[in-house]
Amino acid sequence: MLPPAARLAARRLLGLASASASQSAARRLSPSPLQISSPAAAAATGYFSRTFSSALNYHIDSPDNNPNMPWEFTKANMEKVNEILSHYPSNYKQSGIIPMLDLAQQQHGGWVPVAAMDAIAKIVGVAPIRVYEVATFYSMFNRTKVGKYHLLVCGTTPCMIRGSRDIEDALLKHLGVKRNEVTSDGLFSVGEMECMGCCVNAPMIAVADYTKGSDGYTYNYYEDLTPKRVVELVEMLRRGETPPRGTQNPERKNCGPAGGMTTLLGEPKPPPCRDLDAC
Repeated sequence: MLPPAARLAARRLLGLASASASQSAARRLSPSPLQISSPAAAAATGYFSRTFSSALNYHIDSPDNNPNMPWEFTKANMEKVNEILSHYPSNYKQSGIIPMLDLAQQQHGGWVPVAAMDAIAKIVGVAPIRVYEVATFYSMFNRTKVGKYHLLVCGTTPCMIRGSRDIEDALLKHLGVKRNEVTSDGLFSVGEMECMGCCVNAPMIAVADYTKGSDGYTYNYYEDLTPKRVVELVEMLRRGETPPRGTQNPERKNCGPAGGMTTLLGEPKPPPCRDLDAC
């Protein structure tokens, strides 16, 4: 007869062994991302339902996104690449991966194909996986097609409390798409971004404008939104207009209180002397 402590340890070991066996069986029954050969196969296995804030968490070769497609920076952008590299010592060229990915994304209409990542890897002299690691870590890099206007809804707590889900629902309903889908005219897509630092003017969205390529690229904030106002902004963009950036609340100036200041109404008084301890 085993003592109580030994019996408890034996039960725990048996439980761990049973759990490990169940997980191994599940892995054998479930295909890995590397086993998926096509978007149709991915949809059939349910992998497309597993998304993050900006794109799918794996790569599938397609005619417009595979390692064999030709891709290089334009002559003008190659000059920008050389300027980026000039900021770093020659043995730390990989430090320029993030700004180069951003430049490639602007050049390629809002997303970064695998061929662009491979081109960057050659420029900085690292294995391609080093660039893939960066591109898959940061949600600001899109690895699938987005609209010429990529609308990013803040989904973090302050914006959510102030109605960001209503903002997103209004956008998706008006445009007739799901999150991360592109409208049939290629003009708009809707994604989610975590906190963008405008909590005081929540809810807000950011609009990445790829309509003019890397030379005219803009990334603007639109704050204090309502479902009605965000639809109006979309229609202004569709007409080629430039909506006013920042707060959309006419009673607010920048990030000041709505309705005007209630304190600190005059010029602040300076201390009677510079040495506060002696005053």
